[in-house]
Amino acid sequence: MKLTWEGCLNSRDVGGLPSADGRRIRVGALLRSDSHNRLTAEGIAAVRAAEIGRILDLRWAREAAQEPSPFAGDPVYRNAPLIAELAEQGTTMPDAYRTMLDDNRRRITGVFVQLSDAPPGPLAVHCSAGRDRTGVLVALALSVAGVPASAIAEDYARTEGCSGDTILRTLAHLETRHGGAYDYLTKGGATRTQLTQVRDRLLS
Repeated sequence: MKLTWEGCLNSRDVGGLPSADGRRIRVGALLRSDSHNRLTAEGIAAVRAAEIGRILDLRWAREAAQEPSPFAGDPVYRNAPLIAELAEQGTTMPDAYRTMLDDNRRRITGVFVQLSDAPPGPLAVHCSAGRDRTGVLVALALSVAGVPASAIAEDYARTEGCSGDTILRTLAHLETRHGGAYDYLTKGGATRTQLTQVRDRLLS
């Protein structure tokens, strides 16, 4: 469901996606977008009206400093860089996502667990374009919630210029090399309790 956050191009609620156990991702549980620094005054008001529990800005610290979030001073905001600054360089899609996972497991896991202990309210994640770093973190969260790879790919493809095949390849790599999202994240330092908290928070 597209969000009316004026100034953001890729803002949407991933609610409604099916889980393998017959439940669905709860509407209002997980919101994804591109950078908030482009929000208009009306867009900022719309984000505040959503009563978000935690905003995770996945951009590097220098990106956040150059183009600050309008919520940077709010308690709900955290700048949580998902990957090391050089992690993407020298790779091309879809290899970049696989390299991102392989080279940044502890960092990615450290960001992921911040979804588990957030205050009540929607979880909002964004990077710069709302595509790559956001796409990987959202894919992990949806995988933990039991959403099938095909549905995750279908949602990812709703982002302009993105192909669902990129996420399908990424999730296949996650499975064959790392044993799936649960093993990837637990080996990265997350506890089963934290993963269960994320799953339960997302599912209706």
